[in-house]
Amino acid sequence: MQIVIHAGAHATDEDRLINCLSDNAAMLARQGTCVPRPDDYRVMLRDTINAATQDGATPGMRDAIIEAVAPDAGTTRLVLSNDSFFGTHKMAVKRMFYPAACARLEALRQIFANDRIELFFAVRNPATFMPALLEQTNFNSIEDIFRGYDPLSFRWSEFFERIRLQVPEIAMTAWCNEDTPLIWAEVVREMAGLDPVAPFEGEYALLSEIMTETGMKRFCSYIDGHPGMSEVQKRRVISAFLDKFAREDAVEEEYDLDGWTVDMINQLTDIYEEDVFAIGRIAGVNLITP
Repeated sequence: MQIVIHAGAHATDEDRLINCLSDNAAMLARQGTCVPRPDDYRVMLRDTINAATQDGATPGMRDAIIEAVAPDAGTTRLVLSNDSFFGTHKMAVKRMFYPAACARLEALRQIFANDRIELFFAVRNPATFMPALLEQTNFNSIEDIFRGYDPLSFRWSEFFERIRLQVPEIAMTAWCNEDTPLIWAEVVREMAGLDPVAPFEGEYALLSEIMTETGMKRFCSYIDGHPGMSEVQKRRVISAFLDKFAREDAVEEEYDLDGWTVDMINQLTDIYEEDVFAIGRIAGVNLITP
């Protein structure tokens, strides 16, 4: 069985992907993909991973998880999502991004020893990722998150390289959170194991959150009037409509952090853009880009 693990990062998805897949659960089940409700497995899987991390996996762990999510006999792909697979918000940054990731993935590899694990993970510009983490923790300042380490030293590419080195059997798919509106359909299809042009419910759901009502109506009318467009053409159309009809409150992020200058934010952004390029060059990482 293929075990798909969507593990975050924090403050990038807020369950939109798993909710979209759940809305298509009946269609996906006919193709062998099971999308169980997160409430059926999140606490159990967290406790199981913790136990396997500390004491090693036991033969009954996989059976208990499979029984809890109850896939059909014909299931060949199981999709599990939790942005805290690698730890809580407070554990996301400590010397590096998600230092517990490899230990948790190794535990999953032991639990699902005869299955193929795939990791899906969105990265985010540290200039906005760190403030978003701050809002979700009891830290008092951005400095508390970094614990004395240089904010400019953190790299997402290091996160993927670490996984590739320590758990090389696991395939990885990555994308930038900032690009999600343009590549939403591809991310959903990749996670679900669908064909590149397979239709699904909610293909443009994310756009409705960031586009004005007028823009969304015109966009849907345009799409309906131009059937047969390729995915590349659709992305160009989405980009054009967002340029004109994006809601400013939904796409513009404010920076209001004591001690973070405009120069610091620009440096973090420049490093992030270079880092994304480095991610795309890591063997075994499928980087989805617009």
